[in-house]
Amino acid sequence: MQKVRAFYVIATFLIVTLICIPYQSFNLRFRPRAARTFPWRFHRFVAKLFDIRIRTIGKPLTGEGVLIVANHTSWLDIVIFSALTPLSFVAKSEVKTWPFFSTLANLQRTVYVQRERRQATGEARDQIRDRLLAGDTLVLFPEGTSNDGNAVLPFKSALMGATEARVDDGKGGTRAVRVQPVSTAYVGFHGLPMGRENRALFAWYGDMELVPHLWEAVQAGPIDVVVEFHPPMSVDEVGGRKALAAKAEAIVRRGQTRALAGLPLPTPPVETVPQPAKAPMLAPAVA
Repeated sequence: MQKVRAFYVIATFLIVTLICIPYQSFNLRFRPRAARTFPWRFHRFVAKLFDIRIRTIGKPLTGEGVLIVANHTSWLDIVIFSALTPLSFVAKSEVKTWPFFSTLANLQRTVYVQRERRQATGEARDQIRDRLLAGDTLVLFPEGTSNDGNAVLPFKSALMGATEARVDDGKGGTRAVRVQPVSTAYVGFHGLPMGRENRALFAWYGDMELVPHLWEAVQAGPIDVVVEFHPPMSVDEVGGRKALAAKAEAIVRRGQTRALAGLPLPTPPVETVPQPAKAPMLAPAVA
């Protein structure tokens, strides 16, 4: 039965995605506002289809450009974050070479980083800055890689320099673009607490191949994820990008540790992706 369900889920995902790709391509060309929000609706559907039950603490900062910095466990993180608010990602340049998934990344206006070239890091930082100044929400995984979901790796600060960009503070002065730390924790499996061993079923890291991992994860069954949006901060408050990275790392680690340990949460979690799944609605093509 698990394989039958997995086949149904993946077949449905592919059919709906193939319908949505030309629609989002049209949005990117002619309807920029719709292009920002449609991936959010699409991923809400995907999260429900994949039986990912997301509980949130706090709220994402909206109404201005913001850089979300978070720990990274799996390709599932992309679905989870995208189901919560309209946003784009900062990703390694290798993603551009992945068949099919590169198309989805491009349609969500991903910013790519070539990690091998130092100059390319500066170029990516400038792209991130411009997107933040344009009011976009971007997600950066400062660990630079994913891991087994049981810990948070050290945050790298290079790309956080983009948040030194200045915006109007509404008081006749300027302030730095804000950063919002976010903790993610894979905490439940079939309605029961998820142990370290079960977490490995969903973590995607190292040299794991994407498609086989996707197949196994879909077969594994429903999961519960806690996403904690911490209070925003800026380089103005902490004294520079390196201090910003260090503080964000500590905050994210605390949040993940608390969620994995099952300790009391700061506020009652709110389930934001209920069941059952419904395909995303395609709005009329009106700009």
